[in-house]
Amino acid sequence: MFAVNGIEVNATVTGSGPAVLLLHGFPHTARVWSEVIPHLARDHRVIAPDLRGLGATTRAPGGYDGGTLAADAEALLDALGEPDAAVVGIDAGAPPAFLLAARRPHRVRGLVLVESLLGTLPGAEDFLAGGPPWWFGFHAVPDLAETVLIGHEADYLDWFLTAGTRGRGVPRAIRDEFVDAHTGRESLRCAFEHYRAMPTTARQIATAGRLTVPTLAVGAHPVGDALERQLRPITDDLTAHVIPDCGHIVPLDRPDVLGPLLADFLA
Repeated sequence: MFAVNGIEVNATVTGSGPAVLLLHGFPHTARVWSEVIPHLARDHRVIAPDLRGLGATTRAPGGYDGGTLAADAEALLDALGEPDAAVVGIDAGAPPAFLLAARRPHRVRGLVLVESLLGTLPGAEDFLAGGPPWWFGFHAVPDLAETVLIGHEADYLDWFLTAGTRGRGVPRAIRDEFVDAHTGRESLRCAFEHYRAMPTTARQIATAGRLTVPTLAVGAHPVGDALERQLRPITDDLTAHVIPDCGHIVPLDRPDVLGPLLADFLA
């Protein structure tokens, strides 16, 4: 555990070399990276924290906007004595990764954003043509999702884990950890606070300016190339890759593709 930015952050640190910081999303913990870390730890010091309020990290009353999460990440690098890192963010971990790179480019050697959208930046209109995913609204209403889901957390998470791997599912031990981490009212509240902070995060992204660090956008199903289209107008050095036959939870669905892709980009 590391004391950073007023909270205690649980993080796994593996390997040695230039630092790589991995930021997970919903409904994950840092274990979502477990099958990718071996590809990176051969040549890097890999840092995989549980985000604020999730996993074994402090269930804080607030601070779930992307800017505060970026400050958490930077403070974790400070606590580990790392002047900079390559930063990889998936899903809810992508906005803080983006904001860290945009606001503090001297701390970010390279940026990888995976299967996420960046606020209201232009480029995602086709993806959002039918409206945002239904759970965004459900999670955003204070106290509603917690009340409805108490006692049914495993069933609810299983839907996301199955849909996010196109029906293939995730290893049982990892699934059980995800369920444990999202069981109980307070755990659910913290998970959904990330969604409730989205309007604030969107405003932060809209005013963050250009990305000047080398950036890789990785899409799969369902985001596809929407993230690339959002990034293209505001990024100086962008590479993009869409992984075929791959669900949203890329690190567990296709680690055989994502691991080498990350290792090559970060080399």
